Amino acid sequence: MAKKSEAGKDEQIGFHKGSLTTLAKEREEMMRILQIVEQLMHMHIKSLKGLGVDLENTAKNMKSDSGKKEAKNRPIEDILR
Repeated sequence: MAKKSEAGKDEQIGFHKGSLTTLAKEREEMMRILQIVEQLMHMHIKSLKGLGVDLENTAKNMKSDSGKKEAKNRPIEDILR
């Protein structure tokens, strides 16, 4: 009976190790995707600056508007409008 319990324990260990391996690979892929998104956002910001759009100033102005939601809680899509 001890062999059956030991086999079950080995299966559980294998399952959890496999799960951690899969999740680590998923995390690496998500980080890669996040880096790509960040690069694309920086490219767009740089292009907007080249066109004379000052996003930092826009964000500061939105922060100072007391009647509106705080800028820090707004998604970037709202700031760009």
